[in-house]
Amino acid sequence: MARTSTLIDQFGRPVRRAELTKMQAEPGLTGVRQAFGPSVAPGLTPQRLAAILRACDDGNTHDYLVLAEEMEERDPHYASVLGVRKRAVSGVEPVVEPASEDPRDKKIAEDVRETIAMSDAFPDLIEDMLDALGKGFAAIEIDWKRGTQRWTPRAYIHRDQRYFRFDRATGRELRLIDEDDPAEGIPLEPFKWIEHRTRLKSGLPARGGLARLVAFGWMCKAYTLKDWVAFIETYGLPLRLGRYGGEHSAQDIEKLFSAVANIGTDAAAVLPRGMEIEFQETGSVNGDRIFESLARYVDEQTSKAVLGQTMTADNGSSRAQAEVHDNVRHDIASADARAVAGTLNRDLVKPYVDLNYGVPKRYPRITIPIAEPEDTDMIIRNVTRLAVAGVRFNQSEVRQRLGFSDPEPGDDVVGGPPEPKRSATAMNRETPGPADALDELEAEMLEDWEEVMGETLDPIEEIIDGAGSYEEVMERLAGLDGLPASRIIDTLVKGMFKARAQGDVTDE
Repeated sequence: MARTSTLIDQFGRPVRRAELTKMQAEPGLTGVRQAFGPSVAPGLTPQRLAAILRACDDGNTHDYLVLAEEMEERDPHYASVLGVRKRAVSGVEPVVEPASEDPRDKKIAEDVRETIAMSDAFPDLIEDMLDALGKGFAAIEIDWKRGTQRWTPRAYIHRDQRYFRFDRATGRELRLIDEDDPAEGIPLEPFKWIEHRTRLKSGLPARGGLARLVAFGWMCKAYTLKDWVAFIETYGLPLRLGRYGGEHSAQDIEKLFSAVANIGTDAAAVLPRGMEIEFQETGSVNGDRIFESLARYVDEQTSKAVLGQTMTADNGSSRAQAEVHDNVRHDIASADARAVAGTLNRDLVKPYVDLNYGVPKRYPRITIPIAEPEDTDMIIRNVTRLAVAGVRFNQSEVRQRLGFSDPEPGDDVVGGPPEPKRSATAMNRETPGPADALDELEAEMLEDWEEVMGETLDPIEEIIDGAGSYEEVMERLAGLDGLPASRIIDTLVKGMFKARAQGDVTDE
């Protein structure tokens, strides 16, 4: 239930509920905010680019923002790498964390998750916010809908950055260009705007966009492509050379020249007898490679600026190199996700909660987790090796690292302990393991040890009992004809034979 007390926004400004359902930055056919305007990119020269950047430094960002938009429209590579960076965040499912374990806080968090984070418009909202990557900032107007008991965002409307400017005093407050104040602009209405700024570098937001970083290379590439096309037009086709012999009139020579000039389009010619047209191949001396190398170099620098690496965006790299460089992209994606989540919690979650639940002590938080890619094959190999060496692991932790869930009772599972080996020669009876077989063999050999050893030890004990000294014992032992060791030998031979036979069966 919404409260009627006065609200203040995240910057301490009072919120006017009556203004929340009105559009503040709607463009029109006339006025200072128009949907269409003059282009900047065609015919861009180094002098013109320098003038645009100087004007941006002085606070006049209009032409720079137009150029930044046209750079994305005109360069497939720049648009591609920017799109990759945006979708690295917009394609991740957000998570909403409650402020505490209190039931009310959990209820608020669930409402935020269902109404905002899980809405169909949320991924597009993230991409619109990440339009700040190229231009330095992005402004999305919230179209609030007021129901009988609650406020909900009906739509998130991306507004052209040309409609805004930064204040001249600090260069940090974003203001809307309006008829009421075309020069300085008017403040943005509280609780109406999601204002996202990229943090590519420290300093003023107007100088922090990627478009400023890659603009010079983009202009050089545009020159390169233009010169490359001119080069192809000149040297891409063989030279058409007309020859005539003997004496010919000026009219005949004019016919030959006309045929040579038109053969590139007509692909046919009629010549008087004695005249001929010869096609000669022309060598470019690798001139075309010069243009290609420069264009490729500029693309690589653009990839470094946008993605932080070139291996996954450009050709000529191995899979291993791309996987190593993915770590840099993960850091960039994590930073973008953290910045976007911070803006959403400040400019969207707080207004939604304050309008519908009043001002709580703490707010739920939206997070966008960017999972770091892991080498699952390496994890499996290391776990297997350590397990064989006797190291014990928590199965739940291993499954979590590999992306598997713990099986519930009654689930059909894959894997499990290995089945016991069975002997094919023992009527399908289970063959004992090596340790069990040795224990049985030991027990069998020790069953009559007293009787077997008695035949050998009894004569020795009689000699010892009847002798008076050690020398006498040794003398009598030397006089024995032999010890009855046949049963000992027989028992050992049988045991060794059974052990060998058991080992052969187990190896099978």
